[in-house]
Amino acid sequence: QVQLVESGGGLVQAGGSLRLSCTASGRTFSNVRMGWFRQAPGKEREFVGSINWSGSNIYYADSVKGRFTISRDNAKNTVYLHMNSLKLEDTTVYYCAADFRGPTAAYWGQGTQVTVSS
Repeated sequence: QVQLVESGGGLVQAGGSLRLSCTASGRTFSNVRMGWFRQAPGKEREFVGSINWSGSNIYYADSVKGRFTISRDNAKNTVYLHMNSLKLEDTTVYYCAADFRGPTAAYWGQGTQVTVSS
């Protein structure tokens, strides 16, 4: 059974940093694109960023570019989201995704809450 498990969410002050982790189990994802989305209640899911298998091709949403960094460790089947200079508007649930299929993905994590306070 394939599982993506996120961790690292929490409460942080504006301007602070957090690192989210997503570890996959049940199969290897070392050869597929992985990444992150976020979704606030009542809003559409928003793409945050993605990374290809080697880390040589990374995309970011304009809203996080320059502040967030995605990396991965294929040996650990894990993808990371390093979030710096956090803003109030970054508050939402962040979802890990694996094996991108166009604008969506085949596998999803359960989500982890990030709350940025003033």
